[in-house]
Amino acid sequence: MAYTLPDLPYAHDALAPVIDATTMQIHHGKHHNAYVTNLNGAVEGVSVPECVNALIGDLSVVPDAKRAAVRNNGGGHANHSLFWPVLAGSGAGGGGQPSGDLAAAVDRDLGGFDKFKAAFSTAATTRFGSGWAWLGVKSDGKLCVCSTPNQDNPRMGAGIVDCPCTPILGLDVWEHAYYLNYQNRRPDYVAAFFDVINWSQVAQNFGNAR
Repeated sequence: MAYTLPDLPYAHDALAPVIDATTMQIHHGKHHNAYVTNLNGAVEGVSVPECVNALIGDLSVVPDAKRAAVRNNGGGHANHSLFWPVLAGSGAGGGGQPSGDLAAAVDRDLGGFDKFKAAFSTAATTRFGSGWAWLGVKSDGKLCVCSTPNQDNPRMGAGIVDCPCTPILGLDVWEHAYYLNYQNRRPDYVAAFFDVINWSQVAQNFGNAR
């Protein structure tokens, strides 16, 4: 058994101008692929779950000597596997606002879309160094907004992350995700991200997380 790189659900230039084709090619084909390759190397000879989310959700199954590599590369694989499907071009469902049960939960738990957007943007722009911003579902079924460093994922749980939850939307704020187009202007990248969120996929993730 080996973990595999998922295909992008759209062309490399589908998210332009928010995310340019070259960034997508490097981000998916080089960075994400490296996480998969390194993860497979780290778990070779070790009995681990086939689902990467299950793997990172219980790192105790990994021998101590390999745990850091699995945390970093398994987290990178899981994070990016969530990231690609929650993006869509403006003519393919990207942008706008959530609807239905997800919109009701945003209103109930986060004070409405505008407050969610402000909290998520703050989580993304103030994450020091590399990391991710998240919209997630806590164990009590309520939504939360948070961020994690490096390739940590909220599924890793208490003791590793400050915001244990099931992530349903994530934003990569590593420099490799935006630097070709935005250079040091992370806030501009974060603001543009809302134009390519695939809320239909996020709503599906929300339904699966409850």
